[in-house]
Amino acid sequence: MSFNGAMSTAISGIRAQATALSHISDNIANSQTTGFKRTDTSFYDSVTSSGQNFHLPGTTYAQPAYTNNVQGAINSSSVATNMAINGDGFFVVSEAVGSLDNQPVLLDVDRYTRQGDFEMDRNGYLVNSSGYYLQGVDIDIATGNPVGDVPSAIQINRSFLNANQTTVIDYEANLPAYPETVNSVPTTAGSELLQAGTFNNDPTTQTGGAGDGFVQAQQESLFLDRSLAGGSITVYDDLGAPLQVQVRWAKIENAAGDAGIGGGDTWNAFYKTSDTATGTTAKWNNIGQDYIFANGQLTPAVTSTTITALTVNGNNVGNVTLDHGTSNVTQFEDTNGSVTVNALDQDGFASGSLLEIAVSTNGRIVGTYSNGKSVDLAEVTVVRFNDPNGLQKLDGGGFASTQESGEALNGAGGSIVAAALEGSNVDIADEFSKLIITQQAYSANTRIVTTADEMITETLNMKR
Repeated sequence: MSFNGAMSTAISGIRAQATALSHISDNIANSQTTGFKRTDTSFYDSVTSSGQNFHLPGTTYAQPAYTNNVQGAINSSSVATNMAINGDGFFVVSEAVGSLDNQPVLLDVDRYTRQGDFEMDRNGYLVNSSGYYLQGVDIDIATGNPVGDVPSAIQINRSFLNANQTTVIDYEANLPAYPETVNSVPTTAGSELLQAGTFNNDPTTQTGGAGDGFVQAQQESLFLDRSLAGGSITVYDDLGAPLQVQVRWAKIENAAGDAGIGGGDTWNAFYKTSDTATGTTAKWNNIGQDYIFANGQLTPAVTSTTITALTVNGNNVGNVTLDHGTSNVTQFEDTNGSVTVNALDQDGFASGSLLEIAVSTNGRIVGTYSNGKSVDLAEVTVVRFNDPNGLQKLDGGGFASTQESGEALNGAGGSIVAAALEGSNVDIADEFSKLIITQQAYSANTRIVTTADEMITETLNMKR
């Protein structure tokens, strides 16, 4: 190999080490950049000629070795809309190319990033510090299911959350085998029962009984003395007005026949219709369902019943389903002789304004409203690539898909960590070690150039 060839090889080494130095410089400069992926350097040689008895080196080249598949440390964040991906995957984002009427104009090409420092801007979009707009799919508030499967830029609707009328009340309870009512006397058979003929519910016919549809206001004290409290719950009408529903239980029949009827332990449930009713106006209304027990269980089973035209203080909520689930109303002995309510909930709510948004552990954007409701608004889209190191790097921690990376794939990616940020995967100590090696290699290549030059000079001086 000629001296010029040696110098040419050394110069290629100088260039390669200069390229490695630029990668190290970029890595160190972005050691604190959220979601940054360092760029390592791979060297490879080009051989001029090589055989069994000779070898003529050519040049060396440096090319980037990307680490897009190497995760950085995940650190907690005080911003509720910040998020990180634990595992494989990238956020799908949109790039703004301008604005129109104070609204961003987004490029119709998907970009990808691991930089999850998203915050809501004035237009309701979730934007990270590099200006990328987070994509996802909207959630149907009524069903909680995604609307479609094509992601688009997430824009949070700041309008009021519409009121939802109560249609279902979930109710689970245990009724005591012997109700300790005010009127009950253990030594007096049937004193614990709301017996037939107790009330005069029909002022015209002067007849009535425990199974009648309502209890008049003037007879309320008699009813309260012969029944047990079963809890209360706030329900909502179609305008979101809150109405307090109080429930009471009354046992109307014993299996032993204490009421002179016999046949099974039977209970009725009542709800309060009015706080101000007087005279013959209804105050407690029987929901109209017999609960008959044998060995502590309902026989036949009552999984649900309908309260027809539930009305409280003149406000009609409409038909409401009282849902007990499977075998969730029982009659077992209770030492206090009272009703134990195990579950009491309903599906209605008042209207409310948006107070704040956050990210849930399942990757959904959740809005918290002034009515106390937390509602899923959107689901963040995470995609993966067969070769993430084949992605093209863009400004601001963004990536573009390439032929080498393949197309974005849905599913089986990493999980989203809420209120967290992924740090850079740069290791400063490692970069400093590479910096020393690069400096030494660069210096050694310059020595080769100097040595080759001196040898050429000596060769030229041989004729003197």
